[in-house]
Amino acid sequence: MDLPLAFEYNSEYFNVRDTLECGQIFRYKQLDEHTYAVYSQDKYAEITTVGDKVQVKTLDKDYFWRFFDLDADYAEKVARISAISPLMKEAAEFGKGIRILNQDLTEMIFSFIISANNNIKRIQLIIDRMCNAIGAEMPNGCAFPTVEVMASQTVEFYAGIGAGYRDKYLLETAKMLQSYDLSTLNNLSSEEARRELLKFLGVGPKVADCILLFGLRRGDVFPVDTWLKKVYHNYFEQGHRDTEISRYFCNLFGEDAGLCQQYLFYFQRKYRQNN
Repeated sequence: MDLPLAFEYNSEYFNVRDTLECGQIFRYKQLDEHTYAVYSQDKYAEITTVGDKVQVKTLDKDYFWRFFDLDADYAEKVARISAISPLMKEAAEFGKGIRILNQDLTEMIFSFIISANNNIKRIQLIIDRMCNAIGAEMPNGCAFPTVEVMASQTVEFYAGIGAGYRDKYLLETAKMLQSYDLSTLNNLSSEEARRELLKFLGVGPKVADCILLFGLRRGDVFPVDTWLKKVYHNYFEQGHRDTEISRYFCNLFGEDAGLCQQYLFYFQRKYRQNN
């Protein structure tokens, strides 16, 4: 299906590859050297970098303008974070094209349950299998399944798509979400919302922080994985236990913690992975 050009945006602070490949989204695929396809809920877009412009083709212009956070001034964010230290200046300059996406909260809960102790390719494969099996058909693929449809499946279904030990987590969380109003989390502090998220099976501290950052847009959280542990021990070592690293970075970066996490994660994984 041919899509209309919905809008263009300057590519200096919108690098499509960096934004999609920095661990915050799994429903995308590269169509060619310059173009990516992105899925969110039942929405679809094709994003192409042409020179210094990013062209977004979609039938859902307003949705993807908000999805890519295009009203936010990332030049100002980069300048503020760069002033923290020489390391943060280097990381922010390297990752300045990354934008924190405005993603669907329900989709983020299930996606990051699947992400636990997993790699990106396998996470994408499991999600694709699930969408293709029980998601509504769209002209360019399949939508993310609704909570009701997910709750009507069996543990065997989730095992069959390769979810492994997460099979029961996906089913039980879907059942819990049928009677849980996620919009109430918007009125809670990040710490209160984290406690609520931890009630869902398969949501541990790191997964909860990812959901807070990528599904609830809470900038004052700092998910920690093996890459960020390496960042801490290489550049910020203060003798903290691994379980204390997230709190250390939150205290250090404040409301910019989430974006700093993305810059440092991408910087370490793509640029200094052997250091």
